[in-house]
Amino acid sequence: MTAATESADPAASRSSAGSGPKPLTMGDKPRIAQVSVYVFVLVPLVALIAAIPAAWGWGLGTVDISLAVVFYVASGLGVTVGFHRLFTHGSFKTNRAVKIALAISGMTAVQGPVITWVADHRRHHAYSDRDGDPHSPWRFGSSPAALAKGFWHAHMGWLFERSLTNVDRFAPDLLKDRVLSRINRLFPLWTVASFVAPAVLGGLITWSWWGALTAFFWAGLVRVSVLHHITWSVNSICHMIGERPFKSRDKASNFWPLAIVSFGESWHNSHHADPTCARHGVRKGQLDISARVIWLFERLGWAWKVRWPNEKRLARITATEHQS
Repeated sequence: MTAATESADPAASRSSAGSGPKPLTMGDKPRIAQVSVYVFVLVPLVALIAAIPAAWGWGLGTVDISLAVVFYVASGLGVTVGFHRLFTHGSFKTNRAVKIALAISGMTAVQGPVITWVADHRRHHAYSDRDGDPHSPWRFGSSPAALAKGFWHAHMGWLFERSLTNVDRFAPDLLKDRVLSRINRLFPLWTVASFVAPAVLGGLITWSWWGALTAFFWAGLVRVSVLHHITWSVNSICHMIGERPFKSRDKASNFWPLAIVSFGESWHNSHHADPTCARHGVRKGQLDISARVIWLFERLGWAWKVRWPNEKRLARITATEHQS
């Protein structure tokens, strides 16, 4: 097991002698949870599909666009800075207030409770593109048909499977945090707020029910669906195509077209080569908005012990020859 794997799967190495590591999964999702996955994946997707004729004919104004951008950035950074770089990989330390704010803002992306998200992602790193990875596009093989099936699985198909990643194995540190666990259990509340808040603001700003409805559609449903597919593209596209300038034991790739809308997450080969690094776009010109936010937190005194890239870290992961 490599160092990256050990950091991704902290509980496996601490199992008692003779008992072996804890299982990867912990049973099936309750039926209501499984139904919720379908609702909160498919309903925003339908809204996104409906957005094209909707934008053409009616109901898209400056208020809707502004609210959609604000909520996209807030919820997206909650995932990239909070769920991913802080809670999953410990790329920096921060205070309790920032932890709470990032956990809540991340859950408004409607990608699941923070502890479940972290457990899934640590499992992904521990078994990346191998048996055990919950969303590898290479799961079914490398033929064109297998990759088409794998793309669907990695992008969103895996969400519809009923098995739950074992949080006792992959996120025991977060389970011990009573405040975070309490916030985690309130995921349904943050989900409702993610859709209601834009509608309320849209209604108040325009002082109309129509403004509330269009804000709910654009800054609620469409915003969530767009963010879903950007996040899922890192799981699918960024494990299939792109550049691989750094050494990693999987097929994670850097895919620059997604860099801005993913807040730097699409520098995925860099990330898999050095998972705990706070900056994923480590080369000149590689825009990483999430890293700039962490830098700002550090300047404000809200972040410390930030694991920034340096010559030693880069020398350790730099491949001897370019791969693509």
